[in-house]
Amino acid sequence: MTIETDVVIIGAGPVGLFQVFELGLLDIRAHVVDSLPQPGGQCSELYPEKPIYDIPALPVVGAQELIDRLLEQIKPFNAHFHLGQTVTHLSRQESGRFRLSTSTGTEIDSATVIIAGGLGAFQPRRLRAPGAADFERQAIRYRVRDPQDFAGKNLIILGGGDSALDWTLELLDRVESLTLVHRRAEYRALPASVSKMKTLADAGRMTELQGNVRQVMSDDGVLSGLKLVQLDGSELEITGDSVLVFWGLSPNLGPIADWGLELSKRQIEVDTEKFQTSETGIFAVGDINHYPGKKKLILSGFHEAALAAFAVQQHLHPGRKVPLQYTTTSTVMHQRLGIKDSK
Repeated sequence: MTIETDVVIIGAGPVGLFQVFELGLLDIRAHVVDSLPQPGGQCSELYPEKPIYDIPALPVVGAQELIDRLLEQIKPFNAHFHLGQTVTHLSRQESGRFRLSTSTGTEIDSATVIIAGGLGAFQPRRLRAPGAADFERQAIRYRVRDPQDFAGKNLIILGGGDSALDWTLELLDRVESLTLVHRRAEYRALPASVSKMKTLADAGRMTELQGNVRQVMSDDGVLSGLKLVQLDGSELEITGDSVLVFWGLSPNLGPIADWGLELSKRQIEVDTEKFQTSETGIFAVGDINHYPGKKKLILSGFHEAALAAFAVQQHLHPGRKVPLQYTTTSTVMHQRLGIKDSK
């Protein structure tokens, strides 16, 4: 049976979930497709315990907590989720609507499509040094599911971005020792995080090193440390029994790359009025899109989702004037949100 709907959202990460909310406020119901078995995207799959500090009005929120809050927020709109499947085929029909097929055989006929696929089909960049394969998913990990897993460990963290620095600061008080290794002296993380880390290193609370991993060392089948090549070419052996690797994600658009959309460096080109792609009726929000001045931030994706929702409404009802209504005062919005007005 083919499902008919007004909009399909591809991707159930934080921006895809907020897209459900913005559409719901305009009385547009959505179907959501995601390759992962649960909503949440990278936040749930890669770093559910990671603290996030730049969500408005929330001084700090865990990545999974943010997803839980978004799921609670969209409850009134009864979105239909199709999880554990990817959209393998998308084509425009003679009617102008779109036909989508998924890897599990789901068929959807939709008036519009919003791609909120984050980085696409993503995989963490892995540690490929000799000896690493023996400890994959054991002593060498690419995400933190439970910070308590590292309590009392001699931990080595590899990376220089926000994830590496955030977890360095978060786990320091839980571990026996912590060594941060980055391949160069300059960091990509927030300057405040880098400054805090360097202060801790200067105080002897942790160790900061620059270099590349040459070999994973072991003793009787147990990971014992890493052999590094430092920036001056010298070799250094460091001890540790657990390694966290935060070298970023390797993006792969997968089938999206074959849909005829205009791309720029594996990202989908959009305008900044509607966040529409080169194909009318197909929109893209979040990390997967590109436009001048683009910033890969969750809050930027939230803004894009709001404007894309209005663009979808305009596409569905051309020429209809829809006044902007505020959730604080609009009785229509209160009805859609299931709020009973108090008088």
